[in-house]
Amino acid sequence: MISLTTFAFFVSASLALVLIPGPNHLYITARGLAQGRSAGLASAFGVETGTLVHIAAAAAGLSYVISQSATLFAIVKWAGVAYLVYLGIRAFTGKEEEGRTPPPQPLRKVFLEGVLVNVLNPKVALFFLAFLPQFVDPGAGSPALQILLFGLTLLLLGLLSDIVYAWTAGALAGRLNRRARALRYVSGVVYLGLGVATAFAGRK
Repeated sequence: MISLTTFAFFVSASLALVLIPGPNHLYITARGLAQGRSAGLASAFGVETGTLVHIAAAAAGLSYVISQSATLFAIVKWAGVAYLVYLGIRAFTGKEEEGRTPPPQPLRKVFLEGVLVNVLNPKVALFFLAFLPQFVDPGAGSPALQILLFGLTLLLLGLLSDIVYAWTAGALAGRLNRRARALRYVSGVVYLGLGVATAFAGRK
């Protein structure tokens, strides 16, 4: 069973991540601006539906790794720490990503586009493989169930954040454009902090 301390740390880390405007938020905001709140909400639900695919893949792949070798799982965890630190460094050195206003589409297509945007993004898959293992305890029960619980928790928090962006797309768009550099630095601090925190948390 997952300890309350571990779960509380996971929720705190996840909240820090979902509150930072990222590519999904910019995509949802752009879609909402192009067709209104309904389209923004449709894209938000589409994106998080795609997240389910990444959760299932992570649960299957990581649970297999854990069952095969404790050493291999440790390698995966430390590779994940390195990737999180890399994301932080890239946020400091990269350029701002801008959300381009997409052409209008039927809501069903907007939803499906959101699913595909997330499912076909290899960076999302890498992030789940880097982030979720940091909180898995092989001695706390089924690793697959732990990953599913963590993944679904992150999905729920992400969906709530996406809905806020979709609902207030018009107001947020201007602020995001004016403060893109500051938000990029904030995201860099969060990724670096998360990488360091999970590295030390994993030492038992």
